[in-house]
Amino acid sequence: MDEDAVRSKPSSCLRTPCKRLKPVPEAEVKAFELKELWRRYKEQGDGSARERLVVAYSPLVKFVAGRTGARLPSHVEQSDLISYGMLGLLEAMDRFDPRRQIRFETFAMQRIRGAIIDELRSLDWVPRSVRSRAREIEQANSKLEHKLGRAPTDAELSDALGIAESDLQDSLIQISNSSILALEELWMTPDASGDKVSLLDTIEDENAPNPQAALDSSEVKDRLQEAIADLPERETLVIALYYFENLTLREIGDVLGVTESRVSQLHSKAVLRLRSRLKQTA
Repeated sequence: MDEDAVRSKPSSCLRTPCKRLKPVPEAEVKAFELKELWRRYKEQGDGSARERLVVAYSPLVKFVAGRTGARLPSHVEQSDLISYGMLGLLEAMDRFDPRRQIRFETFAMQRIRGAIIDELRSLDWVPRSVRSRAREIEQANSKLEHKLGRAPTDAELSDALGIAESDLQDSLIQISNSSILALEELWMTPDASGDKVSLLDTIEDENAPNPQAALDSSEVKDRLQEAIADLPERETLVIALYYFENLTLREIGDVLGVTESRVSQLHSKAVLRLRSRLKQTA
């Protein structure tokens, strides 16, 4: 048989259709790669496999940090939450057993969230009991105002909380001592622009024009003025003397003829009432 005849002879693939290999789904490929990485990490202690697993599951940390951060104050940085969550991811990887019939994502999410919460609690110098009591007082005050159509008295508020009036006053002092604001926290401006400013940006500049005229017609100030006007007389006076006359708590106590501790209680109650009222009208 000459060369031309060989070249002209049809191949078997031309006579009958060639069998094509079915492509493997990408998800199966990824699952196989992850399984192999887990084997190398757990059985051989392979550091490179561990690093690749961290990269593969890092989006899970970002997801959990995003959901957790949505319920936190705006001054809490998302990047910090992700850093805390990475510690939880590393711990979950160390404790995870691939031989068990559970998905790593399910196993890791609770530990990532737990690491974030634990770190936030360690950074909070205020006892959890004080935070919890502040929420209880604020909620009870809001319900009573809605029911009574006026600001509740100390006796009514303590009855609603199921505690003695003296315990309520002690709690107000503790809340007052723990109330701080972050200078980096962002606040929405009262106009329709949707811009935000930090408290640091609101510190008075002695060389700048007085912004009081621009605030006179703002909706936020009007709502705040209405809320202050609805406060009991002594609490209104405390707010006025403290924030507008710049008197100290001791000086206000001298004006009212009460102790500095009592002024602190009145101030805490007023702030809680105002916060509750502004939330209702927001």
